[in-house]
Amino acid sequence: MTIQFRPKGVCSQHMTIEVEEGVIRSLRVDGGCSGNLQGISRLVEGMETEEAIRRLEGIRCGFKATSCPDQLAQALKQAR
Repeated sequence: MTIQFRPKGVCSQHMTIEVEEGVIRSLRVDGGCSGNLQGISRLVEGMETEEAIRRLEGIRCGFKATSCPDQLAQALKQAR
């Protein structure tokens, strides 16, 4: 399954998430902090979606109410 997600409240503009049998196969993020998002992408590859949600949900970016990791968790929750 391919999830197309437009994050809200963060610098990144678009996320493309490939999920197969409940496991994240790839994550591509357009916009945002390139190095950090490349790192997050590599870390979540091979991770079960529920584990990614558990680890990433609620992370904030500075004074913002959300972050790119939190937005990834929200995308995965919507796709359940």
